[in-house]
Amino acid sequence: MVTFLLRPVGILYLSSGLLGTAQFGGDLKPRMNQVFLTPSHMMNRKEGLNVEGSSFTLDGSPFLIIAGTIHYFRVPREYWRDRLMKLKACGFNTVTTHIPWNLHEPRKGWFYFTANLDFMAFVAMASDVGLWVILCPGPYIGSDLDLGGLPSWLLRDPKMKLRTTYRGFTKAVNLYFDKIIPKIVQLQYGKGGPIIALQVENEYGSYHQDKRYMPYIKKALITRGIKVLLMTADDGAELTRGHLKRVLSTVHMKHIKKATYDTLLSIQGRSPILMMVYTASSLDGWGTAPHSVDSHLLMRDVHEMFNMSFSLNFYMFHGGTNFGFMGGSASLDHYLPMVTSYDYGALLKENGEHTTEYLTYQEFFSSSLGIPKPPHPASIPMAVYKSVVTAYYIPLWDVISYLEEPISSVKPICMENLSVNQGNGQSSGYVLYETMITYSGLLTTKGHLQDRGQVFLDEEFLGVLDHFTHQLTIPRKTVYNVYKTLRILVENQGRLAYGKDINKERKGLIGDIYLNNSPLREFKIYSLDMKTKFLKRDLPNIWKPALFKHQGPAFFLGILRMGNDPRDTFIKMEGWTKGVIFINGQNLGRYWNVGPQETLYLPGPWLRPGSNEIIVFEEFKSGLEIHFTNMSHLGMVFWRVNLQHLRQSFWVFLAELEIKKAECTISQESEHFLAAFV
Repeated sequence: MVTFLLRPVGILYLSSGLLGTAQFGGDLKPRMNQVFLTPSHMMNRKEGLNVEGSSFTLDGSPFLIIAGTIHYFRVPREYWRDRLMKLKACGFNTVTTHIPWNLHEPRKGWFYFTANLDFMAFVAMASDVGLWVILCPGPYIGSDLDLGGLPSWLLRDPKMKLRTTYRGFTKAVNLYFDKIIPKIVQLQYGKGGPIIALQVENEYGSYHQDKRYMPYIKKALITRGIKVLLMTADDGAELTRGHLKRVLSTVHMKHIKKATYDTLLSIQGRSPILMMVYTASSLDGWGTAPHSVDSHLLMRDVHEMFNMSFSLNFYMFHGGTNFGFMGGSASLDHYLPMVTSYDYGALLKENGEHTTEYLTYQEFFSSSLGIPKPPHPASIPMAVYKSVVTAYYIPLWDVISYLEEPISSVKPICMENLSVNQGNGQSSGYVLYETMITYSGLLTTKGHLQDRGQVFLDEEFLGVLDHFTHQLTIPRKTVYNVYKTLRILVENQGRLAYGKDINKERKGLIGDIYLNNSPLREFKIYSLDMKTKFLKRDLPNIWKPALFKHQGPAFFLGILRMGNDPRDTFIKMEGWTKGVIFINGQNLGRYWNVGPQETLYLPGPWLRPGSNEIIVFEEFKSGLEIHFTNMSHLGMVFWRVNLQHLRQSFWVFLAELEIKKAECTISQESEHFLAAFV
């Protein structure tokens, strides 16, 4: 939901827009009693969720949708019930969740619906708790995920046109829908399940590359047995382009003003208003200031919406975590990779702890809807464990000889087209490119490196190439007509989650890279996807004692020991630079000392009594210990990334003037100046 980076403006539009909506709804006075409109009470079901004039009805009774979004895939399965019960206890009657295609079909034809991806169990659990469900099956769901939840193997087709009726895309969608829609059908309202509505795609009005696409998706759902109310969701400016005939249009909070409701009235007549995405805050990107919003403005907006009998969906009620590499990226004025936490300023914090805003909303919903207010939900106990010393390490250069045979190629190959993963390419992680050179000069990418590449000559670090920096100098003193190995370790920091450029989101080296304007050739390419299988299979038992802070990419090993009651905690990588953490094979996600996020959430259910193996892949410079805390720290920003770009640009400037870096005579004042950029 990257559009909400500009959220404060949206609040003002919403407030002004509500002034002109009298034609749509009434007033919540007297109170609407919905206590008995729950899955357990609705035994003799007939009509389900319907639109009657400017109101929703559920089996004939007036119904106001008070929904909150929880993503089952961003929450440990062991905590699903806890989060759903807290949603119910706050006064919500519906949970909204999305189904990420890329997680359920990471390889073409290989489907996963178990463990943390068992969305059927999540939906059934919501019903047990007393919640209705609005389901968003995609195929594109956005949700700040890598490629908006679309699988990366689609991009192996060089002609791919995502989110269109291009045959290569619809063929893949049809096979995917053939698998998941029958599972959804059995959970619909008419069959005794809690699903009362289904969203058709997501925010297509802002993409709108093919006018036949949305009718195709609608037909694909209906012909497979979907019978509940269908809806689209777009921001205020894109309602018309995302609208479908005989499908309810709902709105996202961006660009809300009086004209938005005039548009709704013109395309579907008198109808209930569902604010499908009303957002607490926004996503955070690495190296940027954390986002926040005035909770008083939020509550004012919700009061106004209730007075106009608007239904709403709170995005996110509980954000959870971008475990592993599931997080995507945004593109505003520059590329912005998303942090690991998906706290999102939600009513429940990342670890499930309720916020003061949670209690405020609970009080409001109770008084407005006449819902008995239950006791405050219990907090899950936290722990602060003793710091773990990473006693052993393996440099990446010692590991690569134990990996599978590298791919040999005359030219660079992008991550998605690598001949790995049963022909599906590589989706996430890192790729190491090696080629031999015998001379120095200026290395340039011409935009062909996605997203961040560390450059080495043999094992000597030379610098970073990324979306900001497209060239660096290989110093002349280093190469003297002797073959040297140029290594580029490229990280996929997350594909765009939205926008019209998603078709271009291939990662790694996506084209030639040049030394003195000549394209480099003859590469060895290593796939470093960092999956659990990679860690178990490919890390050899050649650990070395870690007696100092190692510099350079390396794996580090530590053991966290505990008693018989593992509890949630947060990891704090103080003194480390940038990398990924694994515990007992689970990828907790990325850390980076540029901020704003300083801690990583470690769920207690992923720990076990006794010894717990922690493996850290550090890209640059390690610390010596891993620290733990019982509080998340999501708000600090360090501008080292931009300073690093400036420092590299300085050396490029010297190179362009044919001044040798090694031979420069630098004054003491200049040395102090340059030290600031290290």
